[in-house]
Amino acid sequence: MKINTQRMSSIQPPVIPIVAELIRAHPGTISLGQGVVHYGPPPSALVRMSDFFLDAKNHKYKAVEGIPSLVDALGQKLASRNSIPTSSGQRIVVTAGGNMAFMNAVLAITDPGDEIILLAPYYFNHDMAICMADCTPVAVPTDLSFQPDVDAIRAAITPRTRAIVTVSPNNPTGAVYSEKSLRAINELCRERGIFHISDEAYEDFVYGDSQHFSPASIPGASEHTISLYSLSKSYGFASWRIGYMSIPAGLFDSIKKIQDTILICPPVISQFAALGAVSGGGNYVREKVNEIEATRGYVWRELQSLGDVCRIPRADGALYFFLYVNSNLKPMELVERLVKEYRVAAIPGDAFGASGCSLRVSFGALKRETVEEGVGRLVRGLKTIVSG
Repeated sequence: MKINTQRMSSIQPPVIPIVAELIRAHPGTISLGQGVVHYGPPPSALVRMSDFFLDAKNHKYKAVEGIPSLVDALGQKLASRNSIPTSSGQRIVVTAGGNMAFMNAVLAITDPGDEIILLAPYYFNHDMAICMADCTPVAVPTDLSFQPDVDAIRAAITPRTRAIVTVSPNNPTGAVYSEKSLRAINELCRERGIFHISDEAYEDFVYGDSQHFSPASIPGASEHTISLYSLSKSYGFASWRIGYMSIPAGLFDSIKKIQDTILICPPVISQFAALGAVSGGGNYVREKVNEIEATRGYVWRELQSLGDVCRIPRADGALYFFLYVNSNLKPMELVERLVKEYRVAAIPGDAFGASGCSLRVSFGALKRETVEEGVGRLVRGLKTIVSG
């Protein structure tokens, strides 16, 4: 019996579970790996869940694109927060998390053999989804500050290109793309007749003077811009699996076919909770993001003590720093040594398409005191391993 198909054997294994298994094998390890937040949903989400049980019909399938009340609330949010008017040829689809939104988009706009441009370092699940769809991810490096190189992106477009993907604020680098760059990429997509897939899962996590910008807010962008969002980070909803996408109306029927086949409808009880979160959780999110920003500042100061051991480009958003380590070790070898010898974990950078020895470090999943201990272990470990 054939177990491994050619399609699946060519796809990289998901690195988060691999590192998680290593952590479980070494008790006491502090994980600076997975990109989640340390807090749970706002009280407004939990209160709204009680409405789910008031109607027995809520235990049955609901609309493929999401319950109307949540779709309406998300439309109001997109208009007020992102300046995306849903009346301008856009439709909203609620999904089971941001990854499903991305997979929906890929399947809806491509045929086997098509290409999608990713900006490297890229989010590894995007690479995996493109390959699963029998398409080709085309990695275009960002500059030394992890900002897009529009000329390089333009040069990478071929007749098989169907989309350019941007992730801002960025996973894995923490970079926040400038409005100028995002406008230029969106215009390039318009000129070439391809889609701009804008992943904005970390939209609330911007620090200092940085500003988040939604390309779909550009006048005339509605026909070629797919915007992806998630409640997993901002609202502490990781296990509830609620994301959403704002899409050109012309893709609505195709995406409904995909979602009905894979999911039928997003978890309805989670949608009720999401309605409470989106409608009443704004102040809660701002308070939590302020706490994470303070932790981020501490982590940044501690990482600066590494000096020549690492190059750490500026990161003004998301939950990450991306470290280029001055070592000939393979990234996974470095991760294994950090876990086994110093009981601290990070994610190997080559999983994100980065070259050389690199690590993604996350500062959002743990409370401040645990992060401080973990970063202390990381700094000591890197100094000793690299200098030794």
